[in-house]
Amino acid sequence: MATLQTIRTKAGLLVAIVIGISLAAFILGDMFQGGSSLLQGNRMEVGEINGESIQYPQFQQEVEKLGDIYRMNTQQNQLDEDTWVQVREQTWQTMIRNIVMTDVYENLGIKVSSDELFDMLQGTNLHPIVQQLFRNPETGQVDRGAVVQFLRNLETGVAPEQRQYWLYLEDQIVDERIQSKYNNLVGKGLYVTSLEAENSLEGRNKQVSFDYIMLNHNSVADTQVVVTDKELRDYYNQNQNNYNQEKLRQVEYITFPVEPSSEDFAATEEWINSIVSDFASASNNVSFVNSNSDVGFDDTWYKKEDLPEDIATWIFETDAEINAIFGPYFEDDAYKLAKLHASEMMPDSVEARHILLQVNTQEEMISQQALADSLKTAIENGSNFATLAMEFSSDQGSAIQGGDLGWFGRGMMVKPFEDAAFSNKVNEVTIVNSQFGIHIIQTTARGPETRQVQVAYLVRNVTPSTQTYQSVYAKASEFAGKNLTKEDFDAAVAEQNLNKRSASLRETDRQVGALENSRPLIRAAYDSKVGTIIQDLQGSTIFDFGDNFVIATLVSATEEGVASFESVKDRVELAVLKQKKGEFLVEKAKTAMSGKTDLEAVASELGTTVRNAANVNFTSIQIPGIGMEPKVIGTATSLSPDQISQPVAGNNGVFIVKVTTVNEGEDQNIENEKARLAQNLTFRASSQAYNAHREKAEVEDQRAKFY
Repeated sequence: MATLQTIRTKAGLLVAIVIGISLAAFILGDMFQGGSSLLQGNRMEVGEINGESIQYPQFQQEVEKLGDIYRMNTQQNQLDEDTWVQVREQTWQTMIRNIVMTDVYENLGIKVSSDELFDMLQGTNLHPIVQQLFRNPETGQVDRGAVVQFLRNLETGVAPEQRQYWLYLEDQIVDERIQSKYNNLVGKGLYVTSLEAENSLEGRNKQVSFDYIMLNHNSVADTQVVVTDKELRDYYNQNQNNYNQEKLRQVEYITFPVEPSSEDFAATEEWINSIVSDFASASNNVSFVNSNSDVGFDDTWYKKEDLPEDIATWIFETDAEINAIFGPYFEDDAYKLAKLHASEMMPDSVEARHILLQVNTQEEMISQQALADSLKTAIENGSNFATLAMEFSSDQGSAIQGGDLGWFGRGMMVKPFEDAAFSNKVNEVTIVNSQFGIHIIQTTARGPETRQVQVAYLVRNVTPSTQTYQSVYAKASEFAGKNLTKEDFDAAVAEQNLNKRSASLRETDRQVGALENSRPLIRAAYDSKVGTIIQDLQGSTIFDFGDNFVIATLVSATEEGVASFESVKDRVELAVLKQKKGEFLVEKAKTAMSGKTDLEAVASELGTTVRNAANVNFTSIQIPGIGMEPKVIGTATSLSPDQISQPVAGNNGVFIVKVTTVNEGEDQNIENEKARLAQNLTFRASSQAYNAHREKAEVEDQRAKFY
């Protein structure tokens, strides 16, 4: 029977799971604090998808389900904030896909029947996930008997979490099959005509080299063209898609950083001096460091060149004795003591081999430990290590080499394995446990030995005291109390010469600048009015983020949609100026070209030079050294040799082009080109078909109010 551990390990290879749970108590707490009025209407609505309301309890339940799977898959009990963000995003996107595509699938009659699901889970056409889970690593064959036995025991013979995990995988298999059917259906409906293939071949085959003159827009002064307000408004109205804006809040803020005071430095130095004698007399250095130091004991073995210079000199050049003390000394914002813990002659690398016995359950631990003891005894009594490794080791990569791992240095293996391999004498056999299972290790050779040491460091970081925090908070509180409006805020910042920062915040952003865990400020900004001092949920204008107290004001707010003409007038004016300069340069170029057939003569008339570009085809997107110029490239590839174009208004200026050579490619296989284009279309269909439905869907995302 496949165990939960096996499912965790193997499924991870095929199933991309971005999952977890969120901390919801504080959210619900905030919502209930205001009484029942907060629960009226759509207060609990996380979002709406095609008219279907997604309530917070419903959404959170899906997040938690996915979180349970994640914990089983990774054996993690806690999830960090970054993971929670990814989890909620994955859950939301899955909800959108399910709601948007369910009607599409039903209208097309796309589904997975019970017989089809049976066939994928235990029939003749096992899904790749099932194959991976139940493949025998020694034979490479799928153990169908194990599949059937596992499914028979699913209701009563397996742990609840195993059943939950398996049902989740079943859902993934069904979803994947339905999506595959839909993508295949769309792909089969796509067709490439012979004319499309011919045009594509012509565009890819034909390469041109050309000379050109470029008149840069910057060569025309702004005063040489006239732009009216009507022209600006007309351009804005005709190009509103260019002026879409996203939902943003612009904030300005000051920080009151909490940094250690001179008293904090003195107190820390006094502490380190007071503990010198205790550290010197400690009989258990590891325990003493782990109990008293801000940094745990480091059991790494160091050579002289790997240590800080002053520590290396003290140990290796003054012949420091075991348990000798160095310091106190100040380094990296901390006061430190160093104590020579151990000194040994050790190799830099060893050669070893091992037998790995995988352990999935507590029962297996007992039986596998007994097997490990038996194998160790057998090896010590003369049995062939390589033969036993090939027969018993779960590490198939080394088993086929008789368990041989070759030479390796420190830091290349997990710690328990490394310690055993480097501590062993040549041919000594040791048993150790790691997260991978039980290892029977034999060290077969040791490299040249050098003196290496372990140093016990007692570290006390200099950090702000409670008194220091209170002192800085008092300053922030005084500022907040005296400056209740944006006008007062700005005036006080200028008067006190404070460093004011600004930030543009999206509603879904997680952090403001470098401020730690500053999501609350973003949420508060979206609940504030422009021109006010931002307040947190408790009404305070002082935010506490890591080692900073922060006071912020909301400068401006923009909503999603087309920006107003006034807000983008400067951008519109630049675009119209560029357009008018292009028109000016086109007329200038036409005048210079009048009566001339030589590009050099035209360039001389315009006071510029002739440049060239080589081997450009219709699918090219830019001219080397110039940039994106699709109009110019389109013009060049349509000209005959020695033909001079009319002036072309491009992105970076106005161009006159003369083709010098045309190379026609030899690929004329229309059927191959049709197949290539069809393959590209089919590949794109898998994402673009769904994206088309997604873009038509009406989705309102209000998760930012809750997280």
